[in-house]
Amino acid sequence: MIYNLVIYIYLFGVKLAALFSSKPAKMVKGHREVFDILRDKIDRNARYIWFHAASLGEFEQGRPLIERIRKEHPEYRILQTFFSPSGYEVRKNYQGADIVCYLPFDTPRNVRRFIEMVNPCMVFFIKYEFWQNYLNTLYKKGIPVYSVSSIFRPNQIFFRWYGKDYRKVLKTFSHLFVQNEVSEKLLASIGVTDVTIVGDTRFDRVLDICTVAKDLPLVKAFKGNSKTFVAGSSWGPDEDIFIRYFNEHPEMKLVIAPHVVSDSHLKEIMEKVKRPCVRYTEATAENVSKADCLIIDCYGLLSSIYRYGEISYIGGGFGVGIHNVLEAAVYGIPVIFGPNNKKFREAQHLLEKKGGFEINDYEEFKRLMDRFLTDNSYLQQAGNAAGDYVKNNSGALEKIMRAIRNLV
Repeated sequence: MIYNLVIYIYLFGVKLAALFSSKPAKMVKGHREVFDILRDKIDRNARYIWFHAASLGEFEQGRPLIERIRKEHPEYRILQTFFSPSGYEVRKNYQGADIVCYLPFDTPRNVRRFIEMVNPCMVFFIKYEFWQNYLNTLYKKGIPVYSVSSIFRPNQIFFRWYGKDYRKVLKTFSHLFVQNEVSEKLLASIGVTDVTIVGDTRFDRVLDICTVAKDLPLVKAFKGNSKTFVAGSSWGPDEDIFIRYFNEHPEMKLVIAPHVVSDSHLKEIMEKVKRPCVRYTEATAENVSKADCLIIDCYGLLSSIYRYGEISYIGGGFGVGIHNVLEAAVYGIPVIFGPNNKKFREAQHLLEKKGGFEINDYEEFKRLMDRFLTDNSYLQQAGNAAGDYVKNNSGALEKIMRAIRNLV
């Protein structure tokens, strides 16, 4: 079978790469430990609902569903699996699941062992996960499998002439909860009709985060009554633009949460800033109120920090691509980003709604910021547009729960 040959070649490639790189080395080690973890932690008398996400981003899309099922049905145990180290290493201690581990490679032997040990009563694959051997085995065993927050495009293998055999895997799903009408129509064109358009659970997730946002007294003291610009996940080219503007505008304050928190990068930022500046880990109630720039030199705070800003900036647009715009937009503040945003659907929608703003250089940024700082009505309208976009696109979680409630 060609599919299995590809899997074995991929497995060999990962093991080879593990000799030279830490990321695949972590993956190989994690995959080697899976069955020991399951042997130690699986309760044979319990019923498990299994969630699988390739990486951290997909996990965050599935997380609202995990936590709702956990809340409404505590009688079930939750198994969360990851394929990538970037998901597992960050969420291996996630308290919302009873067991967190890697998903073994999709070889026939691994699949048999894994499913026999877990014996799930229900399975959720998040977004782009279509492992053929797992899906075929679950289907043959009569175990319902749901695809959540999935999105389909015409260039995917399922819709190409050479993907006729592989598209059969889509019919192993009990139901597919897709993000948009395009996905529904593409699936219908190949005879897959157990489909419901629900939208994207990420909107529900950021609303949840907003509701439980941390109170950060030091950031509040720093802000005072000043208009505050919050830059999240920034890189050097982003910082060159907004720091230059900040240096020339004493009426605003600046919070920077760089994507890379390394001593060398933090030093570069502090050399660019020409006004009083303090790092968050060195901030006190006394020195933070005297600073004009606050550098967040730790992780885990950004989604709560946006609440203290009137204007936000999302980094990455002058590099490989922008980061999460929804984390800022949910607070009802305008979102600015660089030009590499075309592949990010939420950014495109925010641009259409006038809650997001693309800048290509310093001059464009300056014109936009000048207006935000002098025209409160314009600033408010842009913020409302961003916040309304998030609220109006939420609700995917409720649609999924209504559909599966009688099955859980």
